[in-house]
Amino acid sequence: MAPRMARHLRLCFAAVLPALAGTCGATAISACEAPFQTVLGPAPASITEARAYWLNGRLVQWPGADPASVFKLYYSATGAIATPAKARVSGADGALTLDPFAGTLPEAVATRFKFVGKGPLLAVRGADQSRLAALHANQLVLVQESADGKVQSATRLQAAGALDDLFAAARTRNDLGVQVHRTSTAFKLWAPTAQQVAVCTYDSGSGSATGIYPLRADMANGVWSARRPFDLSGKYYAYVVDVFVPGAGLVRNLVTDPYSVSLTAESKRSYIANLASRALKPDGWDKTPSPRRVKAQTDMVVYELHVRDFSINDATVSPPNRGRYKAFSETGSNGMKHLAALSRAGLTDIHLLPVYDIGSVPESGCVSPTPAGTVDGESQQALVKTTADSDCFNWGYDPYHYNAPEGSYASDAADGARRILELRAMVMNLHRIGLRVGMDVVYNHTFRSGQDEKSVLDRIVPGYYHRLNAAGEVERSTCCDNTATENLMMGKLMIDSAALWARHYKIDSFRFDLMGHQPRAVMEQLQAQVDAAAGRHVQLIGEGWNFGEVADGARFVQASQLSLGGSGIGTFSDRARDAVRGGSASDSGAGMIAQQGYINGLVYDPNAQAGQRPVTDLMHASDMVKVGLAGSVRSYALPTWRDVTRRLDAIDYAGQPAGYASEPGEAVNYVENHDNQTLFDMNVFKLPLATSSADRARVQMLGAAINAFSQGVAYFHAGIDTLRSKSLDRNSFNSGDWFNRIDWSYRDNYFGTGLPPLDDNGKDYPIIKPLLANAAIKPAPADIAFARDAFRDLLRIRASSTLFRLRSAADIRQRLRFYNTGSQQEPSVIAAHIDGAGYPGAVFKGVTYLINVDKTAHSLAVPQAKGKRLRLHPVQRAATATYDSATGTFSIPARSAVVFVE
Repeated sequence: MAPRMARHLRLCFAAVLPALAGTCGATAISACEAPFQTVLGPAPASITEARAYWLNGRLVQWPGADPASVFKLYYSATGAIATPAKARVSGADGALTLDPFAGTLPEAVATRFKFVGKGPLLAVRGADQSRLAALHANQLVLVQESADGKVQSATRLQAAGALDDLFAAARTRNDLGVQVHRTSTAFKLWAPTAQQVAVCTYDSGSGSATGIYPLRADMANGVWSARRPFDLSGKYYAYVVDVFVPGAGLVRNLVTDPYSVSLTAESKRSYIANLASRALKPDGWDKTPSPRRVKAQTDMVVYELHVRDFSINDATVSPPNRGRYKAFSETGSNGMKHLAALSRAGLTDIHLLPVYDIGSVPESGCVSPTPAGTVDGESQQALVKTTADSDCFNWGYDPYHYNAPEGSYASDAADGARRILELRAMVMNLHRIGLRVGMDVVYNHTFRSGQDEKSVLDRIVPGYYHRLNAAGEVERSTCCDNTATENLMMGKLMIDSAALWARHYKIDSFRFDLMGHQPRAVMEQLQAQVDAAAGRHVQLIGEGWNFGEVADGARFVQASQLSLGGSGIGTFSDRARDAVRGGSASDSGAGMIAQQGYINGLVYDPNAQAGQRPVTDLMHASDMVKVGLAGSVRSYALPTWRDVTRRLDAIDYAGQPAGYASEPGEAVNYVENHDNQTLFDMNVFKLPLATSSADRARVQMLGAAINAFSQGVAYFHAGIDTLRSKSLDRNSFNSGDWFNRIDWSYRDNYFGTGLPPLDDNGKDYPIIKPLLANAAIKPAPADIAFARDAFRDLLRIRASSTLFRLRSAADIRQRLRFYNTGSQQEPSVIAAHIDGAGYPGAVFKGVTYLINVDKTAHSLAVPQAKGKRLRLHPVQRAATATYDSATGTFSIPARSAVVFVE
């Protein structure tokens, strides 16, 4: 402990030594104005890899090391350790000898670190255990030595196992961040490896510091804390953290709070706020509850929307509010009228792409280029690419501060209060038109790690919050710097963050990006915490893809498609999506065009690249669509095209079971979302070129109908009902406003606004260019109006009866029956009946829906329907489909989806 106490005197605080305020005080204040990083001493000799693992507070494993060697753990407060090969260690303050561990690993430890390669297990001696908590503030190097004390090999250690064990008490705290009271303000930061911590306070987001105060460490939990005897609401703060950073040495970081609830412009300083304060609530906030229209998860009908996309192109929104939270307060705008109409039709949820603080958009001074060029020209994308990192657009999958609203959507990013008020007002205004609000959250990675200026977590507890590979480098399988939510305090940060949004912003549901990178157990803990915070059930859905370093349960039981059965947490189902659209999301080139889907011509309307496909391909696609219509439920038995009835979990989907959900609420059905091409654009590739624009609109609504009729959660991308195009862009995350526009006046869908950005689309330019130049593909306003109205009818149909929203797998097994199955089927027509007898909310005795994807009409005789008293659903009275009770024959127009009711 002595080295730490000596270093504590290195930084002089005016609050501690008031007599020296003019000298030492000024020196201390200067730490608050310093660059984001100051190296306090020379960088240590290079020990680049961290191949050994702390398994808990005293056990270490070093894969590949020679178990016959002598092992010593060297420590240095200043980071001066050098480990020259075949020489003795120098620069250390001391060393602990580690002994071979011959016992049995605790089961939890063995399970957590099952991915670690084979190597000697080592234990800190009992007499040294009391020193370990303090030693983690030092440079630690594990050395394999020969009998004469010379270095054979050396490595850093991955510390998460030790920090979780030694400082586990921090997990139970609910007061990290800033707590504001009427007469005091408390600062608390988990920083168990820091040598000292201070908090700088500022009267504004840009002015000089007005105070610097030391925080004191509680070595039982690693939390540093300070309390000031007055309410500091409305002021700003940052932490000064002295910490050893591998490769950089002893560093002084000026860093924001991971638990920041708001910030100043460009997220330079954290904002002090009591979120329960009346001053931070828009008028009517406490009197506007969340709509209670979702009784079960299967009631959810979701519209995925980007805050900026919603209004940036809407001339009926006042110019200062376009692209901002405040656009949602203009209830007379075209966009708000559109959302209100969807709500009346049956939409339940708006899911907002990320609105937490992101690192990729300038919060002040961003630019909005206005490209010009031909429908198939390159100039538009060239300009967008030039300004991509300085413009005002990004999807926002770049987490900077998880608990704070994004500033670029606020009217004044520099005002920490404005973000809070305006995001809350947006939520309130959506609630007022009957729409619940969901939030897209990205806890699987951060925007930056290490000592980057926009890194937060790693500059407070280096090497802890991110998932590391065998060499100690940050994993990046998610695209960016993967977080390690299996580590207690990263898991806690995720849980605390979601609970904050549920409690203080009335968020009704969450959509988790790459949720398969999270442990199922942590997601289940999160579910319990957000429900408690909200005082009601909060729905959780997410991407359950299985890949990367965690794939197939390599590190833990994942929150992935095949691992979440019984949890009630929903995952996106790609089964019907791929069958409906054709191919997969990764397809490109001529192969993408050839892989037609169920709605865009497979077998029955081949395009020029498709060639002759056997009718069994269409039958197989029909079966996969039925998998989605049945909610991807494992236990549902489907009569397949092979004349064999199989449970859905016994039907193959690319080497996985087609049915994976235990209950329908665990399946999220979709045919497009922000990722990849829009459905309209995908159909541009796959439909024959001669397809009329009117038929293209009908095909789009076939995709929407399949989604609307599917059991489970119905999920739609904003603009599916306006034939939204991104000019064939397959990845518009940083393509600017130009390629992401929506037209709520229903005049344009923005197909043919130039070649999409080169990086993700250039290899397909020879295919894309002639398509964009084909004026016949672009829809007329009448086509857009048709899609708009047809989509609302689909929402009304789904909302009209719980039969489209069955509550359980048992209900689906008992009530859903498919007609026209087996090898003698008409494969371009899906027919199904849902029995409503005695079912709460069914309204009808039964419903029968038919989907004809063919370009010609079909008549279908259904023996089971013979003698029934069926009529078209009241919403579809004007449809031309017919039913003959005497023969049980349905006549279904080309490219249509119809519903008959008893």
